[in-house]
Amino acid sequence: MIKRNVYLDHSATTPTDPRVLEAMMPYFSEQYGNASSVHSYGRQAERAIEDARQTIANILNCQPTEIVFTSGGSESDNLAIRGCAMVARAAGKGNHLITTPVEHPAVTRTVQQLVDYSGFISTILPVDEVGQVTPESLESAVRDDTILASIVYANNEIGTLSPLSQLSLITRQYRIAFHTDAVQAGGQMTLNVEELGVDMLSLSAHKFYGPKGIGLLYVRDGIDLIPSQSGGSHERGRRAGTQNTPGIVGMAKALELAYSEHASRIAHFSTMRDQLIDGILSSTSHSHLSGHLTDRLPSHASFVFDGVDGNKLLMHLDMKGIAASSGSACKTGNPEPSGVLLALGYDRETALSSLRLTVGTHTTHEDIDYAVKSISESVEALRKLNSTVLH
Repeated sequence: MIKRNVYLDHSATTPTDPRVLEAMMPYFSEQYGNASSVHSYGRQAERAIEDARQTIANILNCQPTEIVFTSGGSESDNLAIRGCAMVARAAGKGNHLITTPVEHPAVTRTVQQLVDYSGFISTILPVDEVGQVTPESLESAVRDDTILASIVYANNEIGTLSPLSQLSLITRQYRIAFHTDAVQAGGQMTLNVEELGVDMLSLSAHKFYGPKGIGLLYVRDGIDLIPSQSGGSHERGRRAGTQNTPGIVGMAKALELAYSEHASRIAHFSTMRDQLIDGILSSTSHSHLSGHLTDRLPSHASFVFDGVDGNKLLMHLDMKGIAASSGSACKTGNPEPSGVLLALGYDRETALSSLRLTVGTHTTHEDIDYAVKSISESVEALRKLNSTVLH
């Protein structure tokens, strides 16, 4: 088998689309003004930013004034949770937060910090064996002092989608602010905030073929928050700092392309993903799909393998030219089991055997065939090695 280089880690990051880079380039060199400046250079930058804001608002079905530009998904999550919680508590509404055990660390650690250092109280909702929260469990967790619920749209490790529109019926009934980390869903699932029913939504451009270092937080009108980064009055006083004009332009272009080409991209992702899932489950013994069978990201396949160490598997695959991940990219190389898989009920050994494979716009059938064969060979080689060591 001739070695190929196959990138199957698009949930970690995607290559910047050349059309996105082309749209960004003038704002590095020709139209380099600071959008806060009153002269013509500044007005050019401001116009580019506001055009980008309108483009994004059209996709999210919201007002441009409800878009806050940030440095990425983690900052957006921090701003939403910390900013909203602090204002709500100061207004006497309560100090109880609701989240899940399958959130990105940008959510879980922010909530935990509020609990540890700022006197907030949190409830971590249970999830089922595929990583979903039910509306009933959310409603049972609501208290008189509940002010915010943060529930991920699409989990980064297992690809499972949350039933946001159903969950939002509960948050609206009890008038609780509802935030979702939609970083993995951006470019693939609907971002129509009216359909989803969310009050705040986080996105990061580099997950949908945009540049790194730029993201956004949608904040529904009427939701008050304090900036987690204080300073100037940028972004209507919600996020201080000179605006990243090239990044903002690039993010808007990337999002526009993702949804103008949505049907063809999703068809391609789903075909590649299903070929990957079918190939691995049929060719690799004692392999199991993790996450929901159908309510999952079109680009996302995740597995656990009996008797295999996930990090060793990653090293084998890397030597074969395959880029993959053991669950969250933030956990790569970490010998601790995935907290997400433990929350789903997997034991420690199984949780250490995870593999995440995520396809992209340039993934081919030949790439998938090569990956399936390589994974099957690597898994069997590791099992034989384990067997030899044990004996």
